[in-house]
Amino acid sequence: MATSIIVDSVTKTFTLRHARSLRELTVRMARRQSLSERFCAVEDVSFTVEEGETLALMGLNGSGKSTLLKMISGVLLPDRGSVRVRGRVAGLIDVGAGLHPELTGRENIFLNAAILGMTEAETRRKFDAIVEFAGVGRFLDSQVKFYSSGMFMRLGFSIAAHTEPDVFLIDEALAVGDPPFRQRCLARIRELRDQGMTMVIVAHDIKLLTELCSRGIMMRRGRLVFDGDVAVAGEMWREDRRAKARAARSS
Repeated sequence: MATSIIVDSVTKTFTLRHARSLRELTVRMARRQSLSERFCAVEDVSFTVEEGETLALMGLNGSGKSTLLKMISGVLLPDRGSVRVRGRVAGLIDVGAGLHPELTGRENIFLNAAILGMTEAETRRKFDAIVEFAGVGRFLDSQVKFYSSGMFMRLGFSIAAHTEPDVFLIDEALAVGDPPFRQRCLARIRELRDQGMTMVIVAHDIKLLTELCSRGIMMRRGRLVFDGDVAVAGEMWREDRRAKARAARSS
C-alpha cells in the first residue's frame, strides 16, 4: 500500500503580539513589558498516513491539530521539518475558505474548483451536482458575502467533495449548518471513505470521529502524544476535557 502523507519532524511557531494599538504599545513600553512572544503551535511531530486510511486528529483547543492540518493542506509551511502529500488534495479547512466574497456563488464554484485542481470542463460536468448538493440554487448569482455561514460551508464542502481528490481534509466542517445537511455531509464522507479515499478529519465530536475513522492521533500543547486505535485516542480526549473542567472549577 502506498503512503499518501508523510509528516516528518514538523515544527510551526507563531508570534503573538500583545500591543494592538499605539496606546497599548506606549503602556507596555512604559511598564517594560514584552510586546510579543513566540508560541510553538506544533513541535517536532512525525507520522505517516497510508492510502485509503481515515485518520482522526484529536486534541483540545490550542493543541495544534488545526495548524497541523493546514500544513498538510499547504496553507501553512512548517518552520522546520517537511510535509509531503501524494496526489490531489482538497477539503474544507475553514468555513468558506477559497470563496471570494465579492464573487457570486456561480463564479466561486469555478474559481474554487480551479484552485483545487479541477479543469473547466470537469467543473462544468459536475456543476449541477455541486449546486444541488449545496442547496444554494436560489442564491447562485448572488455575491457570497451575503451568504450565511451555513450557506458558505455548504458551498465550500460541496465543491471540495466533488473534486475527487486523492486526499480529503476536513476541519470542523460539520460544526456549521443545519442537521439535515450535516447528515448529507456525513453520508458523502462515508461514501468517499468506502471508495478508499485517504482522509484526515478534525472535529470535537469524538463519537463521530470514532465511527468514521480507523485511527486516531492525540495532540497536547503542540506535541503528538498518541497514535493508534481511534477509541483509545477518543478516551484520552475525554479525559483531557474532564481534567480541564476540574481545573476550571478549582480555580
